[in-house]
Amino acid sequence: MKNKNRIPYLLIFLLFPAFLQAQNLYLYHNDDYSRNMEQAGYSSKIHFHTSIKAWRDGDLEKITNYDSINQLYRINRTIEKKWKQKAWDKFLNDDIITLYRKDFWFAINPLMNFDFGYENNDKKTTFVNTRGFEAKGGIGKGFSFYTSFYENQASFVNYLDSDIRKTTVVPGQGKVRSFYSDGFDYAFSTAYIAFNAGKYFQFQLGYDKNFIGDGYRSLILSDNSFNYPFLKITANFWHIKYMVLYAQMMDIREKLGPSVGFQKKWATIHYLDWAVSKRVNIGIFETIIWQNQDSTGYRGFDLGYLSPIIFLRPVEFSNGSPDNALMGLNASVIVGHHSVFYGQLMLDEFKLEEMTSGNGWWGNKFGWQLGFKSYNTFNVKNLYFQTEFNWVRPYTYSHDNIVTNYGHYNAPLGHPMGANFWESVSFIKYNYRRFFFSYEFQYAQYGLDMDGKNYGKNIYESYKDHVDDYGNFVGQGLLTTVIYNDITVSWLVNPAYNLNLAVGYTNRSSSNEQGTVLTSFIHIGLRTSLGNFYYDF
Repeated sequence: MKNKNRIPYLLIFLLFPAFLQAQNLYLYHNDDYSRNMEQAGYSSKIHFHTSIKAWRDGDLEKITNYDSINQLYRINRTIEKKWKQKAWDKFLNDDIITLYRKDFWFAINPLMNFDFGYENNDKKTTFVNTRGFEAKGGIGKGFSFYTSFYENQASFVNYLDSDIRKTTVVPGQGKVRSFYSDGFDYAFSTAYIAFNAGKYFQFQLGYDKNFIGDGYRSLILSDNSFNYPFLKITANFWHIKYMVLYAQMMDIREKLGPSVGFQKKWATIHYLDWAVSKRVNIGIFETIIWQNQDSTGYRGFDLGYLSPIIFLRPVEFSNGSPDNALMGLNASVIVGHHSVFYGQLMLDEFKLEEMTSGNGWWGNKFGWQLGFKSYNTFNVKNLYFQTEFNWVRPYTYSHDNIVTNYGHYNAPLGHPMGANFWESVSFIKYNYRRFFFSYEFQYAQYGLDMDGKNYGKNIYESYKDHVDDYGNFVGQGLLTTVIYNDITVSWLVNPAYNLNLAVGYTNRSSSNEQGTVLTSFIHIGLRTSLGNFYYDF
């Protein structure tokens, strides 16, 4: 029976031979230090599939001068002594440990986050102590590999501390153990191998995150949750990019048994992105989630969901299965040279007649996103602006069986707020050479559970326990308002692995009828920023 678990991974060796052709390392998916790469992708002069992230360096090489963009932050200085020149470049420009040969390259960098802060309202000192490393490389022109590992101890501000104690997980970064009286200990790792098969197909086998969308958030598939094992196959032809993702998720609320571990579930995800023109992209999304082991016994990977090209919902319906199916749309339109309107529609479940009647039927489970972002705003070089609105109805992403919800590791696979919310979030970002400035403003409202009733925000509750059949609306329950402001100023020490020195200030308020939680927090740290961690919820 264990062999069934290996089926998605074996596909990488069975379907296509590995004819190596182009570079296949994936870029860091970090919103702070990747704007030059993103600007190159959001161009009115090319066809490019921006919504499947992280991007491959091989794809960028086809549309822009990738090497020149990669060298924008380099500080060049000629030093006569060779060892001093090498020390200068290693510290400020390049990977720390490298090995380059004709058909092979390899690099190792230290990873860190030494962050210290003070939360004024609770008079609390906070810290993050992260040590780790990354190793990356390539063989030939098309085979790449990457791995990283972090060991962490941390103490967080009040609202994050409260959330971590409820979920037992640091947002996006792993399950915790206690560290002294008020801290946490946790580990985080990433790994993948990637290669091309022929002219049109790319493969990635890894333990990492994925993101579908053009916004800051994604209602379809985000990088909000913890890493998971997956096999991703993408096909590029004409103006089409098609992705199939086989992934194994986990429900960590309780173990099946002392020697069994946590409950596992599987996901098959299809995403078809069509570059209608150089300015317009449209994507169609579908996924199915099913339990690894249920009341009937061990199920494993369902071969019915193995095909990479068929629609999943008819298969699920024909099987009469209890599985969870979701669908969605993603679209972007480039205006001017590098400005973008974008949006998403997530459909969990709905009935057209109930939706048009406007009576608030609980089963109308859907959400939508609308946003705008601009690079070189008002023709000011390196000035970036983004504003985004997200709205999700109660009970979206939840399921009658909690295990098969659209979540992983006690976190939503979509928006970090789950469901039953609306949010407006905006950014102003600017950089001058290696100095970066970022300001974020968020205003959000959501409805929390109260009086022991399920009002639809927590996707880790069964939708069978919905509070009413009709009259459901966004914000029902304990209406809570969140106002979040964050200012960060940083200097990029080494762009090869995003080592930066940052100082920041965060002010957050969360208020409802039961009271107000205030957070006023200042911090400073030396960190490597390779991914996105979401603390604005």
